[in-house]
Amino acid sequence: MNTLRLLYPDFVSGGLDTYYFGAELLKHLLPKNDNQPWKKVPIDPPSHGQQLPTKNGIYGLETLTQGIHSAQSILEEDHPDRVITVGGSCLVSVAPFDYLHGLYDDVGIIWIDAHPDVSSPADDYPYAHAMALSTLLADDSVPLSAELRNKPFPGDHILYVGLQDIFDYQRTLLENYKVPYTVQSGRFLPTQTISDFARQFDHLAVHFDIDVLNPRNFHSTYFANPDLTGDGSGGGSMTMDQLQAILTAIDSAGSIDGLTIAEYLPFDEERLHTTLQSLSIFQ
Repeated sequence: MNTLRLLYPDFVSGGLDTYYFGAELLKHLLPKNDNQPWKKVPIDPPSHGQQLPTKNGIYGLETLTQGIHSAQSILEEDHPDRVITVGGSCLVSVAPFDYLHGLYDDVGIIWIDAHPDVSSPADDYPYAHAMALSTLLADDSVPLSAELRNKPFPGDHILYVGLQDIFDYQRTLLENYKVPYTVQSGRFLPTQTISDFARQFDHLAVHFDIDVLNPRNFHSTYFANPDLTGDGSGGGSMTMDQLQAILTAIDSAGSIDGLTIAEYLPFDEERLHTTLQSLSIFQ
């Protein structure tokens, strides 16, 4: 079984430079396995004060498209059986999940996230990390859907875990694509429900957005930074123990052939790095 680790430090689709730093740091936190080679999607590091144009309602659309094409080229050249993607914002799941959907006929998506990620440019939020799943559904209001190289995912091949309150426009899209969903602000889906879904598919693509975690307990998440507001949605409430139980249930019930870890935002570590960087002894 050939497994590729894909470092994909996209920060443009989230509008926040820390996504890049977080991806580079997260690479070193994963369990070591010399039999799983790394490839990096070539994305230029953030440049202080740099602004990109908004096109068709998406900030940095051309840069994001180039990133997707680069990821697709890596996947097609290496042709892995399994893909571990380290982001970067949620958009980094698009290329590997689309690739796996071309490789295998029967793929289910488990989206562990506080948010549905089914926005579009019409919703007046220009950052494409909120459009990752609407892209994989091939919603024609999202320009990045044109970059899919395989058939879109059916709505009933998607399971949300950790979903918090959603906006009306997101609810409308989910209903249009017949995506089943349960808002889990009170309690999360039972692990039995998650296992039952996983057993329906020969292959699973698991998207883990770190903002599903409770920012009071895990601070390297978007909503632990009081200066950020995003699109007005709230953060997650999951504990690390709950996450462990959910991931274990998925791993026991099915074959995880795609895993994305997205939106790791180590603000404290980035500030420490910046502080130390200014010392002459490091030059």
